Amino acid sequence: MPHLGLVALVVRDYDEAIDFYVDRVGFDLREDTVLGDGKRWVVVAPPGSSETAVLLARAATPDQADRVGDQTGGRVGLFLNTDDFDRDHARMTAAGVVFEGEPRHESYGTVAVFRDLYGNRWDLIGLRR
Repeated sequence: MPHLGLVALVVRDYDEAIDFYVDRVGFDLREDTVLGDGKRWVVVAPPGSSETAVLLARAATPDQADRVGDQTGGRVGLFLNTDDFDRDHARMTAAGVVFEGEPRHESYGTVAVFRDLYGNRWDLIGLRR
């Protein structure tokens, strides 16, 4: 059965993006392969995830650089599900991740919006069981 394997996220710098997603958000660094000419294949993913991961793709053109941090026009474009919202929200906050407001309770679960180091908006979601 087909599944979504990678989602590309255009970043300014590989190492600063790895630092944010691994050290602050808590993702695992799955791959960091040098491709030559300053390019790398950098994949991060939530611990234990088996399908979709994030490809950190360094902007290579001025047009790509203009889109770093606003790939979805200011909308939340990435959704990080958790099995323990309070644990992950507290851990991420302690690690310096900035949330836009207090968590709110919706019909589908608990959610809080955070921005990555470039300004892309993410939902941290604890789905209601």
